Amino acid sequence: MNVQQIPADVVIIKSKSKNIIISNPEIMLANMMGRDIYQVTGEVSESFPISEDDIKMVMDKTGKDRDTVVKKLEELDNDLAKAILELKEAGKKK
Repeated sequence: MNVQQIPADVVIIKSKSKNIIISNPEIMLANMMGRDIYQVTGEVSESFPISEDDIKMVMDKTGKDRDTVVKKLEELDNDLAKAILELKEAGKKK
């Protein structure tokens, strides 16, 4: 069995309902009977994709552009109410 270590900064596994993010990964690749087997260990966290409807709703409520809204929703783990409040508050400070 031939085992190799593969360098990486992060591993992201995307599924329909969430993304699994593995930081500081150690990746081992082994070939067993002609098939590649990957073993990944590291610090695991999850993120959930932001729906287009949520983005549009926050944009409508705050008047902010798409990039600003997406960044805020990512920062707040898709907390729509908090994103709206913070983006509206940021608009008042200017």
